[in-house]
Amino acid sequence: MAKPVYFLLGAIPVVVALLIAVPLITKNEIPMSAANSNDKIEIEYTKHQLKKISNGITERIGAQKTEILLIKNDGDIKYTITEKGYPQPDIKSKIDQKKLDKIKALIKETGFISIDSNSFLVFENITDYQKSSVKITLNGRVNQIHWPELNATSDFIPPIISMVESELDKIMSEISE
Repeated sequence: MAKPVYFLLGAIPVVVALLIAVPLITKNEIPMSAANSNDKIEIEYTKHQLKKISNGITERIGAQKTEILLIKNDGDIKYTITEKGYPQPDIKSKIDQKKLDKIKALIKETGFISIDSNSFLVFENITDYQKSSVKITLNGRVNQIHWPELNATSDFIPPIISMVESELDKIMSEISE
């Protein structure tokens, strides 16, 4: 009779631990507590739509379209677009503090600023592809990463790069509409 009681008493801490751990493990959001109001951040995100142009013997890569998103620490945004060599008027806007804190938390909590800034190789035979770049200055520490789209390289691009890219693309699309 004592064995089932011990079993039941031993199972209680296991159940409590599972109730605490499961939500933490399955939660896919970055905790906002990582964003500190004293943090100084500046983000410069660039997307290039590149095309390989062949002139007989020589080849060069030219940008068909370039988009630049600059986010300042105070939430000011500047969006610049150049299509076929012609710059369009800049769009200035402001990001709300909640979105800025979300990006700060994403960058800080995931260690994005510590990612090695090595280059990713692009396939030789590819003619059209997108290449992105993000330069982040966080509390005076600068990290700049360049990467091609996934179908233009065989290199492993860390998922955190894709997460940051996705968040910045959302901001770009909101501004350009």
